[in-house]
Amino acid sequence: MKIKKTSLDGVYIIVPDAKKDDRGFFQRLFCKKIFKNKKIENNIVQINNSFNKKKGTTRGLHYQTSSSKECKILRCVKGSLINIIVDMRKNSKNYLKHTIIKLTDKNRYMSYVPRGFANGLQTLERNTELIYFTTNYYNPKKEKGVSILDPKLKIKLPLKISEISNKDKSWKKL
Repeated sequence: MKIKKTSLDGVYIIVPDAKKDDRGFFQRLFCKKIFKNKKIENNIVQINNSFNKKKGTTRGLHYQTSSSKECKILRCVKGSLINIIVDMRKNSKNYLKHTIIKLTDKNRYMSYVPRGFANGLQTLERNTELIYFTTNYYNPKKEKGVSILDPKLKIKLPLKISEISNKDKSWKKL
């Protein structure tokens, strides 16, 4: 597996190696040893699954605070999406800057989102599904968010939003 840096410190694109043969392929999605060697936090405690019916479904931007901060590894297993990652660390030189990583069932890339970063997505196809691994347990009392449409963030979504939750619509602008 290859781990590529992005424009934001601590955010990575993970490119798994596929071992192919006549049957198909085998691919390792996670290796604690590789993550440890790269000094990437890797204490996975939950694996979640998200299914999105409509193209343009938008989720986020979410993050956990204080003792509930978490890292995430996202992988699209069906369809395609963009993963939007925003640096929410006030003391960071990249505060409020973002990067966008395209995840598809064809490229099989994964994104690594470290603690202190907000995470969101927009589906590019109908029936898009992803799995994500987290390093902390979800705590609704420690969840925060910011509007994905906040003009201060300058996020350009590729599609019009077709679906978004009331909670995600209600996040305040900065």
